[in-house]
Amino acid sequence: MKVTDQTQTGPNDHMDGAAGLRNRLTAMSREIAKFGAVGGAGVLVNIGVFNLVRHTTDLQVVRASIIATVVAIVFNYVGFRYFTYRDRDKSGRTRELTLFLVFSAVGLVIENGVLYTATYGFGWDSPLQSNVFKFVGIGVATLFRFWSYRSWVFKALPVREAVHQAESFLVAKGNETPGTRTGTHVG
Repeated sequence: MKVTDQTQTGPNDHMDGAAGLRNRLTAMSREIAKFGAVGGAGVLVNIGVFNLVRHTTDLQVVRASIIATVVAIVFNYVGFRYFTYRDRDKSGRTRELTLFLVFSAVGLVIENGVLYTATYGFGWDSPLQSNVFKFVGIGVATLFRFWSYRSWVFKALPVREAVHQAESFLVAKGNETPGTRTGTHVG
């Protein structure tokens, strides 16, 4: 008689993993949708202010763009804090605002660097070209901003379920690992 020790995965473990993944993807898609809604409104503010300043003043293109970007940054902070990330940790507002401004400044450089390169590097300075490259710069900077805001600025609160799972794992450590069975097979 041969005795072997096998660790088996229970039938619900795959469903729990799939449900967890589905929940994380659903939460991420909601976050992206909210970020996109605020960001989309911010783009309209940015482009609107850019064109208003450009056509009503004698400021150069990039300077008008920087003013528009700063106005959009203020608009976006309010939208992100009170809509997109309203459920995130609010305890360190000074830290949050400082990081938001630092990452927004990096985004400003990315956004306006694209416009600067198009305008002064290639001579593309018509109103249409300026708007196209302003929009392209916003798009590139948005990728950076999404990553930095969700990773560093608007930190997630600790998840209670994760704490509960960690505690139950510690309690069960002397017994079975949650979701697995150890048995013997006689064959």
